[in-house]
Amino acid sequence: MPLDPRAQRLLSMVAAAVPESQERPGPAQRRQSLAKLMQFARNDCGAVITRDGNFSGPSGLLRYRLYTPAAGPDDTGAPFPGFVYFHGGGLVAGSIDTHDKVAAALAAASGCRLLSIDYRLAPEHKFPAAIEDAIAAVHFVIDRAVALGIDGGRIVIGGDSAGATLAAAVCQQAVGSTDLRIALQCLICPVLDFSNFWPSRELFGTGHLIDRVTWQADLADYLVGEVDVANPLISPLCRETLAGLPPAVIHTAEFDPMRDEGSAYAARLAEAGVTVAHVCHNGMVHNFHALGAILPQAKAALDLVGQQIRSLLPVPTAR
Repeated sequence: MPLDPRAQRLLSMVAAAVPESQERPGPAQRRQSLAKLMQFARNDCGAVITRDGNFSGPSGLLRYRLYTPAAGPDDTGAPFPGFVYFHGGGLVAGSIDTHDKVAAALAAASGCRLLSIDYRLAPEHKFPAAIEDAIAAVHFVIDRAVALGIDGGRIVIGGDSAGATLAAAVCQQAVGSTDLRIALQCLICPVLDFSNFWPSRELFGTGHLIDRVTWQADLADYLVGEVDVANPLISPLCRETLAGLPPAVIHTAEFDPMRDEGSAYAARLAEAGVTVAHVCHNGMVHNFHALGAILPQAKAALDLVGQQIRSLLPVPTAR
């Protein structure tokens, strides 16, 4: 399909606001640009109740925002399923504030009590700080499931863009673990491989919301020294085997530079015997799901993500 006309207008608007020179964006510029873009986020999926809190991370307290669907849990008497969510932004930008409406929409659509995590960002905190925080966040939710009103046997780990990198890496780290019990993974427009050439990165690497110069700058800010980008903590698609991973909900976009690696991950999971629900959204660009004020397809996508999560989670046990 061709690029959606609304998406094309969005790209034209973004291009008009960006200087023609393709200089490396600094962290402050990257954060400001993402914050402006995320002003177009909407939650059209349902009402939620929020409260902020913190937990002890590897290097101090980390913030989280807890979203509870106002509609309440299912009428089985079971607690809410849980959803640990990591925001996008190249591991350099973004926060629980920029992605507030996306997190709210995912909580409402999925019927999960969702915790959005403010993990440490680069370049102030280099690799592996973000993944260490992500693992700590999952441990916190599992260990405190009862206090959080969450069913510890029905926990989703998910994220969008670079947040999906963290989610995929956490799920891989949990394979064979008795401490990290993950029921489902949810990856939206995921970034999964910096080690290989992917045609979609070449086709859409300029002028499609996230540019090559930006993701290269993000990676340079995140890594230090001679780190191997094929490390599965950085490029989860490079993990030798994907057997034993939890079922996956994966959403990609047709005009996203990261489309091919997301599709490849879905295919490899299926080949490894993992249940996968993969949808590629025609005519859409990277991060489209977070731009509901411009792209009506965002609500449909988030609603579908929620439906798939509900269908793939284990059946709750009545209290």
